[in-house]
Amino acid sequence: MLWQGLGLLLLLASVRVSAEPIPELVFLSEHPVEQMPAGNLSGLARCDGHLLTLSDREDGNLHRLDTQNPIWRAQVEPFQTPEIPENHQLPWGMRAQSMLSGPVRGGQMDFEGIACDALGNRYLVSEAYASVLKITPDGQSHWLELPEALMPQARSRGLLRKHNALYEGIAVDPQGQRIWLAAEREQRGLLHIELKQEHWECPEGHCVLLFEAQAMPSGTAEASPAPDFSDLQLYQNKLFTLERQARQLCRRNLEEGTVERCWSFATTAQKENYRYPTPYGIAEALWLEEDTVLIGLDNNDHLRADGEARPIVWRFAAPAEGWMGTP
Repeated sequence: MLWQGLGLLLLLASVRVSAEPIPELVFLSEHPVEQMPAGNLSGLARCDGHLLTLSDREDGNLHRLDTQNPIWRAQVEPFQTPEIPENHQLPWGMRAQSMLSGPVRGGQMDFEGIACDALGNRYLVSEAYASVLKITPDGQSHWLELPEALMPQARSRGLLRKHNALYEGIAVDPQGQRIWLAAEREQRGLLHIELKQEHWECPEGHCVLLFEAQAMPSGTAEASPAPDFSDLQLYQNKLFTLERQARQLCRRNLEEGTVERCWSFATTAQKENYRYPTPYGIAEALWLEEDTVLIGLDNNDHLRADGEARPIVWRFAAPAEGWMGTP
């Protein structure tokens, strides 16, 4: 009952925040990405001064983006391709679904997010196997030993219960000692782990930072797409979440993951020539800096209304008051 009550309070808080006017980000430019043949751009991070991205259809490559011209070019950065992780926390049925769907979709691991620490290590989150891969600057890789309590705690709160709706974003602190993970949808939530004496643990025994009870739609013929998280970034000791269906990004505190401010990019996403033939949002990659924010689109092989087929990165100006300020 306590957790149910907490979930209700979080839901009500979310409703109050969403009822307030959300400022619109100022669109600056868009950048098609070439030489990324698998498409499906699913994450962004700046590592060692280079902007990196990845595709959820490729298991052994990252892509370094050359951003000097309006059309960005992807340069392959290969890494040691891992074996399927021995993740015994994932229920067998979900694991079997991932093993069967991977060869059909392309990309057995379904990497959905990327983050870096100050030493240049890359951290990739696999949605298919609910695991985190660490890649050293020289391309060697290994799966992190996640806490045994992580999956049970998440599932007990209603998270990570649907195939293809597991981890969708990752954030890492500069020291590589703390990791945050975004549970995508139905229900969505935020989880965190920390490294202590070379072992990943749940901080003070609790891995679930935030879980949101979903309000069931009523009086409609079709259910609206569920609220979701599609990427995550740690910036100036705050968590920033990309929220695909709401077409917004939000600043959240580190203590409870609760919303402090949100900014919308709906006006740009709903421009007639920028529309895709899908009822779902397709913004899946986030990289935020002092004066700008990049939002990457996973077009999932769909053609845009204007005929564009390449992955796209949109660039928006930071709000006048900055990412940490208030209006």
